[in-house]
Amino acid sequence: MTIADACILVSCLLPITCALIAKSPGFGKRRRDGGFDNNNPRQWLAALGGWQARANAAQQNSFEALPLFIAGVLVAERLQAMQSRVDMLAAAFVVLRVGYIGAYLADRASLRSLLWLGAIGASVALFFIA
Repeated sequence: MTIADACILVSCLLPITCALIAKSPGFGKRRRDGGFDNNNPRQWLAALGGWQARANAAQQNSFEALPLFIAGVLVAERLQAMQSRVDMLAAAFVVLRVGYIGAYLADRASLRSLLWLGAIGASVALFFIA
């Protein structure tokens, strides 16, 4: 497994991590006390506010970013791009996405947008490095 392949796996786990962050304050509480509602999880998540709502939005955006990134890695590797470059761009994507999630949780909109742009740039660059 290459570093880039491992980055695909890590990237696939990021939205799940965001979901756990968003839901975490509701774990261990009864539904009637505001606890997580596993019968209606999307409705429960939609009613969140503050950092929990931002964690849920980061989850959704993380899922949205996956296809372009995964395709970029697979195309770059299929075209036999220099593996060190593929690994570097894939690692950059992961680092930028982790920063993006942190900026989202901290409500730093401008920084979040810059990190989002950098991650998208890394994904697109993967298509052109061969």
